[in-house]
Amino acid sequence: MNEANAVSEKGSKKETLSHKKKRRSQMENMSPEERAYLRRKSVKDKVWPIFRFVILVGLSFVILYPLIYMISCAFRDRGDMSDPTVMWIPRHYTLDVIKETIDAMDYWETLKNTLLLNIGCSVVQVIACAVTGYGFARFKFKGKKLLFAIVIMMILVPTQVISLPLYTQFRYFGIKGLFTVNLIDSRLTMYLPAMTANGIRSGLMILIFRQFFIGLPKEIEDAAYIDGCGPFMTFVRVMAPNAVPAFLTVFLFSVVWYWNDYYVSNTFFTAPKTIALMLTNLDSQLKIRLFNDPSVQISMREQIVWKEAGCLLSIAPVLIMYVFLQKHFTEGIERSGIVG
Repeated sequence: MNEANAVSEKGSKKETLSHKKKRRSQMENMSPEERAYLRRKSVKDKVWPIFRFVILVGLSFVILYPLIYMISCAFRDRGDMSDPTVMWIPRHYTLDVIKETIDAMDYWETLKNTLLLNIGCSVVQVIACAVTGYGFARFKFKGKKLLFAIVIMMILVPTQVISLPLYTQFRYFGIKGLFTVNLIDSRLTMYLPAMTANGIRSGLMILIFRQFFIGLPKEIEDAAYIDGCGPFMTFVRVMAPNAVPAFLTVFLFSVVWYWNDYYVSNTFFTAPKTIALMLTNLDSQLKIRLFNDPSVQISMREQIVWKEAGCLLSIAPVLIMYVFLQKHFTEGIERSGIVG
């Protein structure tokens, strides 16, 4: 065995030497420009992995730093915020801050209201945007380019620009002279725009569906038409099942945007009914529910533990959903044609 190993080592050394000699001879036959190019390429191949590693570590730290700090503050005692020796690891672990924040936010009732509003709006918005995107992708009609330009404007124009006209429309909803209904503080102020493909970020969702349906082969539609399906049944039976990744991607986008929405909800609701609104008003809710005194003064450093706990509670359902649906979400983004 030792002799065999010695022979193999000698053979490998000979191959290495022959390879070096061959490379040296090739270098000698090259022009100065070619040798300079190979040296630069060799340096680049050695430096690039190190540079890439540093960039990835830096980006990971920037992205994870708020989450790590949030978790650290949510499970520490209020006194630790005034202790200069406590940075990341709490000196006194406690669940009292989480319990107090749940009580102040009326978390479970607020979560139920948010899910009813959020999931419902997301479902109807996905359906409306899918039908609209399919129409732009497959049908030719007058004014198509103009209407698609309006869709692009929905992406570019911020919500703040149209918030006042929307408020007036829902405050006096109906036909002037016949009947008017006040829809403020009603879920219909969120459901009606979603049902008509005008909800939060609907323009981007229509664009995602349009790009996805354009990428599907037209032959599957032709086969459905030959079998006797009309445009609507073709969409329901053929196109929609093939667009499951796009549906899931848009649904996740919609859930996250409705979940984090503060501006639109605050425009149409006078009382905090969602997680985002309750988190925004957490300071006043803490004073009322925990201290029974709206005028009590709480130091800013002590408020941090409750606010970080509130942020952790608000993002926890979305993080859990994303963990289970990450694979399908990434697949839908890749197949939609938005990236790349």
